[in-house]
Amino acid sequence: MDIMPTTGGWIEVICGSMFSGKSEELIRRLRRAQIAKQKTQVFKAGIDTRYDQTAIVSHNTTRLDGVPVADSAALLLALVPDTQVIGIDEVQFFDADLPRVCNELADQGKRVICAGLDQDFRGAPFGPIPELLAIAEYITKTMAVCMMCGQPGTRTQRLQPTGEIVQVGAAEAYEARCRRCHSVSV
Repeated sequence: MDIMPTTGGWIEVICGSMFSGKSEELIRRLRRAQIAKQKTQVFKAGIDTRYDQTAIVSHNTTRLDGVPVADSAALLLALVPDTQVIGIDEVQFFDADLPRVCNELADQGKRVICAGLDQDFRGAPFGPIPELLAIAEYITKTMAVCMMCGQPGTRTQRLQPTGEIVQVGAAEAYEARCRRCHSVSV
């Protein structure tokens, strides 16, 4: 049973494969905080310009205005001091210092909600997500639908070959797959 604290800070991580609803869940939580009249700030990895330059946009086009930042240092510089709830989307694209920054913000009494891919297209842990998972008080693992067999999709299948680990894309470049249907040989 999840019981959210009413005072103090904490870290929440929403992770899973592409097309599993991570950004949609982040937006839902941030909107609820706004309804509760909590001061929120939303950040996204500046590298992610797929749907909008500044807004966080889910694959189903749900959106929330945000601030694109290059890294965790830029996030801290853009943070308004009286912010109570901080949302960060596409955390897999952030630098290795993000977990320290999230800890610092939670220690200041802020609620920090991070969303991102837990695995890259090879099925390996992605960016700062493993450390964020280790320090988070709350973790939500979302699942998509495997585009091959319809089972729960927990992996991200790259459809176009490239040697780069980071390749920003959407349905033209990736699809959700289950463990059995996922292949790294693309």
